[in-house]
Amino acid sequence: MTASVQELLSTFDSLSELERLEIVSEILKRVTHLDFPPLSDEDLSWNAEELFLELDKQESAYE
Repeated sequence: MTASVQELLSTFDSLSELERLEIVSEILKRVTHLDFPPLSDEDLSWNAEELFLELDKQESAYE
């Protein structure tokens, strides 16, 4: 991940929930017309693993 992307995500994380929803809405509008190649099984597995690790981390924080 580039420094610019990390900075964008950091800024995103510091926004209010309403502002984050507004940004997500705008980003989704802009990417719906992009032609993405299909994800490989490896990509899907990696993304699933990252999501589950993040969920585990969040669950641990609530316990």
